[in-house]
Amino acid sequence: MKFLDLHTLNTSVKDNPESFIELAENNYRNEIKNVADNILNREHHLPIILISGPSGSAKTTTALRLGTLLENAGRVVHPVSMDNYFRPIGDPGNEVDEDGRVDLESPKRLDMDLLNEQLELMWECKEVEMPAFDFATQTRHKGKKLKREHGEFVILEGIHALNPEITGAIGNHATTVYVSVRTRLKNDESNLLHPSKVRLMRRIVRDKLFRGRGVADTLDFFKWVSRGEERFIMPYKSKAMFDIDTFIAYEPAVYKPIILDELLSIKNTYPDYDKFRDLEEFLTEIDEMKIDLVPLDSLVREFIGGSHYEY
Repeated sequence: MKFLDLHTLNTSVKDNPESFIELAENNYRNEIKNVADNILNREHHLPIILISGPSGSAKTTTALRLGTLLENAGRVVHPVSMDNYFRPIGDPGNEVDEDGRVDLESPKRLDMDLLNEQLELMWECKEVEMPAFDFATQTRHKGKKLKREHGEFVILEGIHALNPEITGAIGNHATTVYVSVRTRLKNDESNLLHPSKVRLMRRIVRDKLFRGRGVADTLDFFKWVSRGEERFIMPYKSKAMFDIDTFIAYEPAVYKPIILDELLSIKNTYPDYDKFRDLEEFLTEIDEMKIDLVPLDSLVREFIGGSHYEY
């Protein structure tokens, strides 16, 4: 387990933010490059790449950047989002939780049979017509056609990408990657902030800026997400051939001015606030960093916006 103490974080933000940003971005970039190099060394055997990780782990940015590295090496890459295989919200195959609501984290939210079938066809270089999921209407319709040629790659990313129920036999013939925040923040009292709280920061930021969701709603949702992670994601992370730490050392300093006041505004009204008090305490101790210093290709842009990638 890696650690970053707040003194180092704050000193770097104050004294030399540009160099600190470059170092953090290079650490993440090198992890992805290592995966890309290994894939290229065995490309004829493992043309399907499965990327999994919990909510807020930056699976999408990791998939995009990995795809870019492979394309820069002269390969053709077909990105596939697992989200497009969601069942319509009213589908009777969906699993419900103890409150009778559709469990959005359950693998049964996905049309497993269709995904298994189409992964097999992609492996065999046969054409498939992929589905497209409309989140606004919670319905699925016909999407684009895809035909992988020999020597080309398919990158499938989603929270259940390492679950053999979801990927079927293809999971045994794929490059498997698990991404998440693995670094813990440490303050002067040697208290630690769990990596899941960094992912929560990312969710609060994205929900506030782009989804019109208040911090209380995000915290409510986070409890269900965490439950789903324990049941449906963590049991399969050991199946990954590669593990990428997506923590960007300066990111908490960027998130602070966006979310700290939001947290403080519900401090005395949110029933379970004590479970998230450590988030407030760490953010209070962190010095701010200006958003305009964040590179346009940074993972952080997946959550604050302004990326040159399309999400």
